[in-house]
Amino acid sequence: MIELKHTPLHQIHVEAGARMVGFGGWSMPVAYQSQIEEHNAVRSFAGMFDVSHMTIVDVSGNRVEEYLRWLLANDVAKLKASKNGVCKALYTCMLNDNGGILDDLVVYRLNEGLFRLIVNAATREKDLAWLSDCASRYSVKLVERVELAMVAVQGPQARTVVGTLLSDDVSLEVLAPFTARRVNEWLVARTGYTGEDGVEILLPAGQVSALWEDLLEQGVVACGLGARDTLRLEAGLNLYGLDMDESITPLECGLEWTVSFGEDRAFIGRDALEERRRIGVALKQVGLILEGRGVLRAGFAVKTRVGDGTVTSGTFSPTLARSIALARVPTAAVQGPCEVFIRGRSIPVRCVKPPFVRNGEIKVELETEPMIEENVR
Repeated sequence: MIELKHTPLHQIHVEAGARMVGFGGWSMPVAYQSQIEEHNAVRSFAGMFDVSHMTIVDVSGNRVEEYLRWLLANDVAKLKASKNGVCKALYTCMLNDNGGILDDLVVYRLNEGLFRLIVNAATREKDLAWLSDCASRYSVKLVERVELAMVAVQGPQARTVVGTLLSDDVSLEVLAPFTARRVNEWLVARTGYTGEDGVEILLPAGQVSALWEDLLEQGVVACGLGARDTLRLEAGLNLYGLDMDESITPLECGLEWTVSFGEDRAFIGRDALEERRRIGVALKQVGLILEGRGVLRAGFAVKTRVGDGTVTSGTFSPTLARSIALARVPTAAVQGPCEVFIRGRSIPVRCVKPPFVRNGEIKVELETEPMIEENVR
């Protein structure tokens, strides 16, 4: 049996009674008490997540921008060097030669010759090997920042609450989306994975327990992986390993907007993506709403008038009070009727364009009375 790794907050989670599960090689809290209450706390006020399992890599060198422009599908040339302590961030995919997604990540430009990458925990070894192999011809330096922890504070009051814990001369109210500010040894970024406003804080591991306790005193609710999943799915955000992987390109999972085609820049996977665009993409990502009873789950078959598709991830939505999902279906079926098969029964679903919820606002039309789903886990 593989021994699970622990984040610096592990003991705090255990003492708080969190239900711990294995995730990406780490022991992580899935919920503390009620997953739905945690979900609603993020939508209404603020919740926090221990995301210290994420892999943090600093990349530096004289040719680091050239390296990352070739490595990543989005263009880091969009990121200007840090100014007045504020740096910019970019969401992107890292592709293989066939255009398949090796991982999705956030990259920060800390200064002219230094970038920081935040990649997924489950793909750590694969990512580090790929980064190293691709770095050889650019003479860049890769440093995994294992001494750092990471906490995501999300919700409409998240920036206000975190701002009260910072020094008086630091304001998060003017921090633009996808920018970050250095505060002493901390990097405070206006990013997240919930569809709500908020910040992600990277800080020395020795300081994270005190931050967690301070946030609890401010009324921020500790949240687990369960709420994180329902929040991200309501926001229409992909999860690596379910909604995308090495066999799926950004064109097929709603991430074409993360690919910078607009300039004459060679990057890994570009030729394959250009060819796929030329011949047409067979599958597209859609959102599904189940208006009846039941819960959509990954792997369920989707039947459309022009062919079959698959649910890639699904759940019960606390905000919509019904089941929702992301699915890949034939491109021609994006606007048509479809059905899913649940326990051998064919049940109608509606195709919609994600997101389902953003910043607490329901973004899709609901055609039936809400379903009360009990014992959601």
